[in-house]
Amino acid sequence: MKVIKNPNTIARSVLLAEAEAIRNIVDLLDDQFDATVDLLLNTTGRLVVTGVGKSALIGQKIVATLNSTGTPALFMHAADAIHGDLGMIQDNDAVLIISKSGNTAEIKVLLPLLKRTNVRLIAMVSDRESYLARHAHYVLHAYAECEADPLNLAPTTSTTVALALGDALAVSLLELRGFTRHDFARYHPGGSLGKKLYLKVADIFPHNQCPKVLAGTPVREVIFTISANRLGATAVVDEAGSLIGIVTDGDIRRMAYDHSSFWNLCAQDVMTKQPVCVAPDDYAVAALQLMQERDITQLIVAESGQLYGFIHLHDLLKEGLV
Repeated sequence: MKVIKNPNTIARSVLLAEAEAIRNIVDLLDDQFDATVDLLLNTTGRLVVTGVGKSALIGQKIVATLNSTGTPALFMHAADAIHGDLGMIQDNDAVLIISKSGNTAEIKVLLPLLKRTNVRLIAMVSDRESYLARHAHYVLHAYAECEADPLNLAPTTSTTVALALGDALAVSLLELRGFTRHDFARYHPGGSLGKKLYLKVADIFPHNQCPKVLAGTPVREVIFTISANRLGATAVVDEAGSLIGIVTDGDIRRMAYDHSSFWNLCAQDVMTKQPVCVAPDDYAVAALQLMQERDITQLIVAESGQLYGFIHLHDLLKEGLV
């Protein structure tokens, strides 16, 4: 009788096997890893990553991570290399070859061709006695005792280990290069991630109206000003044009509760003094955080008492920051 396993039990077994394999390679890190990092830090070329099958897919992800974190890299499929793609390799490049066994036919064909060049060869391999490991200048030991599937055939644990070791390589290079958030933003300008890293208040507020009233403006005119500009607020300035307060929809509602007659009131009677502000050079994501902390939907853009404009929660929604 066939025993039917619970999918949850199978999933736990796979995840634990792969987690254990990653823990095991921590103890295999040696001076070869250090030397590889040193090589890539000092090379004037690119890192060309190659492999076949699932190793090729892992290589493409490693290339993407390296490029986005400051290490120039490109992918070359090992099977295509002998059909012209070897031309992408330059003398000052380094080549990372990913292979679990290190003995595949494509690797055995490719290695002698690479050794005729001046490039340094890095092997990411499970078997340190393999053909690939014996002919590489550096060996990154991506050891995987067995795969996670019961047949020990499908590349699972081995690809996870290779991917994790590639991440370790990329992050090591990132930290030693002194790669910053600003550097990261240059490589990720698109999408919400990029905008969080580079979009500033000054990129947004000039598109909005900048409603403002004098301190002595009657409440009736204040309400008209707020309604006309649809920002839910107006700045209050003195005769010199310096910011002294803000009147919001909420201030108007509170005024209605606090005063039986308010038509004789003016802006300075109902305004919030010392309003929460952001500077033009602040990041838009910081403005969003401030709105969330204060539970408000708009901020005055001002610096040293000088009024520049308004930024609204809707602006941040349009930019995809929320």
